[in-house]
Amino acid sequence: EVQLVESGGGLVQAGGSLRLSCAASGAPFLDYAIGWFRQAPGKEREGVSCMDRNNGRAYYATSVKGRFTISGDSRKNTVYLQIDNLTPADTAVYYCAAVALFYCGLGHRYDYWGQGTQVTVYS
Repeated sequence: EVQLVESGGGLVQAGGSLRLSCAASGAPFLDYAIGWFRQAPGKEREGVSCMDRNNGRAYYATSVKGRFTISGDSRKNTVYLQIDNLTPADTAVYYCAAVALFYCGLGHRYDYWGQGTQVTVYS
């Protein structure tokens, strides 16, 4: 029911920052638990952050805690992922996803996915 479109990726130098956007349409993102995932070439998809339904509690993978911040703007129906102090290891396609559950998780299944946005970090 909900559609998701990511944007905001790009080519950045190590140490820089990006703010990724996940624009929802068709339904309020507030009705879903939201996750951010990334997939680097040749690697499995990795959950990096999620937040509970209704723009609720946020969670982060250990590897990104302190550098990544998830947030939502209900008026814009958009979820963001602020990424600070980027490193080359952050290079990946970043996806947002939604599931009609209250609690988010970085391991369980999500039903709705965006097309992804490329983040490339050079040293």
